[in-house]
Amino acid sequence: MPRLYGRITANELGVVINTADPYSVAIGEYYVRRRGIAPAQVVRVQLPQRASLTREEFAALDQAIRSQMPESVNGLALAWVQPYAVECNSLTSALGMGLQPDVCAQSCAPTRASPYASYFGARPWIVLGLRPAMQLAARSVPAAMAMIERGIASDHTLAAGAAEPAMAWLAATPDANRNVRERLFPPAGAVPGVTGFDVGRVKSDALPQLRRTLVYETGLARVPAPLAHEWLPGALADHLTSFGGQLERPTGEGQMNILDWIDAGATASYGTVSEPCNHLQKFPHPQVLIQAYAQGVSALEAYWHSVAWPAQGVFVGEPLAAPFAPVPPPAASAAAP
Repeated sequence: MPRLYGRITANELGVVINTADPYSVAIGEYYVRRRGIAPAQVVRVQLPQRASLTREEFAALDQAIRSQMPESVNGLALAWVQPYAVECNSLTSALGMGLQPDVCAQSCAPTRASPYASYFGARPWIVLGLRPAMQLAARSVPAAMAMIERGIASDHTLAAGAAEPAMAWLAATPDANRNVRERLFPPAGAVPGVTGFDVGRVKSDALPQLRRTLVYETGLARVPAPLAHEWLPGALADHLTSFGGQLERPTGEGQMNILDWIDAGATASYGTVSEPCNHLQKFPHPQVLIQAYAQGVSALEAYWHSVAWPAQGVFVGEPLAAPFAPVPPPAASAAAP
């Protein structure tokens, strides 16, 4: 994993609020206040509250963001649950790297590779014309506020290591179609070059007590409840399945919704909104996700680095969570008169 340079902070993050959605207004304003986002970095729009936008509705949203967001903004926080798609594309990908309308013709085909996956700086808008996006999505306003607070609480907490290591739990499953990422799991033990971060290899049908969870990746249509592990602030969790990113699905219905991870105590997740088949490139690469996060970048950046073909995948969570980010130096004291 190449060295990453810098990270996106509150000074480079734009927030988009849907004024037609009470959840969006409440969570958007709360996030802006708690993260200290400048007023110039907040764009307010009006969107329908349904799963998918039409191409025309998406074009209007994209143009509003491009025309109103300052050029210094390099990432986006979308303050809503729905919409999360544009036809067969995810909304976060469409806004981040452009709409891919041909996806619907064959959703199991390869999609356009993300230039962000091979970019190692913190200014993707300036360099690539790309803004990675993440939705501040949860099942309720209180749940979203709790998610935001977990992200804030995570900042810098692991920069100097810890007495007991944070864990990346990687679960092999008996579900052959969804267990394809197991071949990418690194060996159990310390993450190379990182103090206080270990990998644990487990089996989903015989899980031990999962303590100090910072990353949890598995492959199942439905992860057995309860998910009440010991989650560290800033935890990332996802499962490889076809429709985890269909955010309107209630708990317990069909394939597991990635918002179940947020309910359980994770701070960010990822899932697909249309049938992707089990291409490894359409899901987070475990080694890239772990190594990127451990270098001190935000949850937004670590997740976007880890997905090579994100056209169908929606990123949700608190984008600025950064447990490995270095502690900033104290502000220089004013010179004595």
